[in-house]
Amino acid sequence: MEIRRDDLTGPEIIALIGEHLQGMASLSPPESTHALNLDGLKKPEVSFWSVWEQGELLGCGAVKELDPTHAEVKSMRTASQHLRKGVARRVLEHIIEEAKRRGYKRLSLETGSMEAFEPARKLYESYGFQYGEPFADYILDPYSVFMTKELTD
Repeated sequence: MEIRRDDLTGPEIIALIGEHLQGMASLSPPESTHALNLDGLKKPEVSFWSVWEQGELLGCGAVKELDPTHAEVKSMRTASQHLRKGVARRVLEHIIEEAKRRGYKRLSLETGSMEAFEPARKLYESYGFQYGEPFADYILDPYSVFMTKELTD
């Protein structure tokens, strides 16, 4: 798997982000859907990566800098035809390593509380993310859970 910094202009990644947004909208009410659209992902505080293998898009992920020591995991998505192949694990490992390289002290994320998000929550748990309180501009919401990982060298 090759992870590339992505400018979000290719048709494959545009389609995957569209699939991601539709999926999130189908699972949560609008006020509880926090996925970034293409414009949001292109903001300077967001770094976005796509994962490729033999010319095929497998998935994506991003990190949004909240402050010089704290960042948020965003837009973790595996293409539906590549589920359960380790794509999300590989993207998350890349994000954690990049966060450490940048000197962040912690990574946080918001994900859904519903059953459909259980695989994602288990993945984050397996990498040491712990459940906690809302961060940044998030508020308590029955459709959301918040997780944070303290980063060490």
